[in-house]
Amino acid sequence: MRAPSRRRRTAVTIAALALTVAPLTVACDAVSTALDCVQTAEAIANSVSDLEQAVSSAADDPTKAQEALDEIDKNLGEIGDKTDNADLSKAVDNLNDAVDNVRKSVENGDANVDITPVVDAAGEITKVCSP
Repeated sequence: MRAPSRRRRTAVTIAALALTVAPLTVACDAVSTALDCVQTAEAIANSVSDLEQAVSSAADDPTKAQEALDEIDKNLGEIGDKTDNADLSKAVDNLNDAVDNVRKSVENGDANVDITPVVDAAGEITKVCSP
């Protein structure tokens, strides 16, 4: 019986390496996406805190609330562009709707802006993004 040729051994080695590396690449991509999600969820949580403070003083400076809403929109755009997770997409959509409603209230000069839906939706994003 002939010993396996050098070419064949090289091909088998390359195939084995490819089978080993492919799952690691996918796993790294999933970890990277999860890390992006967590970082963005944290940024959204910080923006929601800013919004809470801004809404409490909206009569004095309504631009602070607009700035906080703009920051949430920016973060939502970043996370929405990076995900194909259905639960996360739904949570992002819910937060977008809540932000739009708060923005309308602020623009209309509502003295008692209810940001509870924004807080709840941001909490849902944090829950979905938690490892």
